[in-house]
Amino acid sequence: MIEFKNVSKWYGSFQVLTDCSTSVSKGEVVVVCGPSGSGKSTLIKTANALEPFQKGEIWIDGVSVGAPGTNLPKLRSRIGMVFQHFELFPHLSVMRNLSLAQIKVLGRKESDALERGRKLLERVGLSAHAEKFPGQLSGGQQQRVAIARALAMDPVAMLFDEPTSALDPEMVNEVLDVMVDLAKEGMTMMVVTHEMGFARKVADRVIFMDAGAIVEDCSKEEFFGNTEARSDRAKLFLSKILSH
Repeated sequence: MIEFKNVSKWYGSFQVLTDCSTSVSKGEVVVVCGPSGSGKSTLIKTANALEPFQKGEIWIDGVSVGAPGTNLPKLRSRIGMVFQHFELFPHLSVMRNLSLAQIKVLGRKESDALERGRKLLERVGLSAHAEKFPGQLSGGQQQRVAIARALAMDPVAMLFDEPTSALDPEMVNEVLDVMVDLAKEGMTMMVVTHEMGFARKVADRVIFMDAGAIVEDCSKEEFFGNTEARSDRAKLFLSKILSH
């Protein structure tokens, strides 16, 4: 579903991604972790061309992301993206946030878009908040709306960029619960997160990055259960996060 082949990216003379190669199969949940500044968020943002890359190839469901003729708006409409800071339209109601792109990008009738929005709000437990504005919701509620908005586009895969890092600890689980349900339903997911409990629960594979490179790419059982076989950098990372 998603394939990276020797992807490299620079900001000026600074290289932020170095020959990154991995793939995500249909229905697979892949967690991307690593220290801050390791290139995790940049990697998944290259998947839908929110970040351009200078070398290598990326395919989404058989479509080349970097090819000159690729229709990027159409491609992005098929890949759900959930950001760290929600990125909802503050001046639009929750329901309007969910229906706008369905109407403008997918060409759905307004009645169909609203019906899809209502079903998804029910799915994330927010039916009662349809006419509120984002500023009237908690952080956890806003992030669940953001997930519902992404799902409203009927994506073939979902990308999550640290979806819980901006939330108060009490709100983290309500967002993770929605993501766990998505994983159980077979949604293809690539998730940048520090939530190792989530990784252990639902990930099929774990990618560990450091200094712009993919250092580990293995099953969650190998990553968490066979720490002696991991790289020194991954061992250090695991020793810090698993000791608490």
